[in-house]
Amino acid sequence: MCGRYATSRSSDDLAAEFEVDEIFDGLPEADYNVAPTVAVPAVFERTAKETGETRRRLAPLVWGLVPSWSKSATGGAKLINARVESVAEKPSFRRAFAARRCLLPADGYYEWYLPEAARAASGRPLTGLGKTKKQPFFIRRADGGVLAMAGLYEIWRDPAKDRDDDTAWLRTCTVITTEATDAVGHIHDRMPMVIGEESFDAWLDPKQSDSAAALELLSVTDPAQLEAYPVSTQVNKVQNNDPSLLLPLADDEGDDDQAPLL
Repeated sequence: MCGRYATSRSSDDLAAEFEVDEIFDGLPEADYNVAPTVAVPAVFERTAKETGETRRRLAPLVWGLVPSWSKSATGGAKLINARVESVAEKPSFRRAFAARRCLLPADGYYEWYLPEAARAASGRPLTGLGKTKKQPFFIRRADGGVLAMAGLYEIWRDPAKDRDDDTAWLRTCTVITTEATDAVGHIHDRMPMVIGEESFDAWLDPKQSDSAAALELLSVTDPAQLEAYPVSTQVNKVQNNDPSLLLPLADDEGDDDQAPLL
């Protein structure tokens, strides 16, 4: 999975979709070009020590996992994805996988292809494409529904700050990925794992610490449920962020002025 996706639904819509009990402050506005190290909306559950009550939260997490045992907060950008093949054993992820699982709602995600692969993927002429520069595609659910990406989260504390200082706590996340299916005829390496609605409760349950059972809840989106189409290379620059990034290119359209991926 490439390191960009889109999430534009309102906090109220997400709260209704995922049956959230609490909506936290600081949730980001609609983001059509989510990049590593920015805050993203996440759904997870926490159990209060005082009462034992478990409540489902919609709260912001920074994309790029910083394990709780890290000596510093640096390095999160290197852990934006966790491979499902090793997520239950790898030291960076195994504690979170056992007890700190989350859902990361997305409209869809972006992938980049060299011109010939892009033409094959789209089934279109895309006559404006160059010979070597990559063409971005947007991949989403064909029915327009929310893609509930499987994620993990961690809470890291800055030892130089007082525990009662909220800025001492860094809350981060990562997306679990798997080998990609051949959705709509295109070829790519990785894609996000998803959680079906019927498994939301079990996946988010912080008392469920059986890693083997958690792995069984993960699923790969059926290729027939996905659609992919080429979009403007304006998405290559993280500074560009508006709904036009999700619009499909016309059949005879390609971006001759291919912006570098930044």
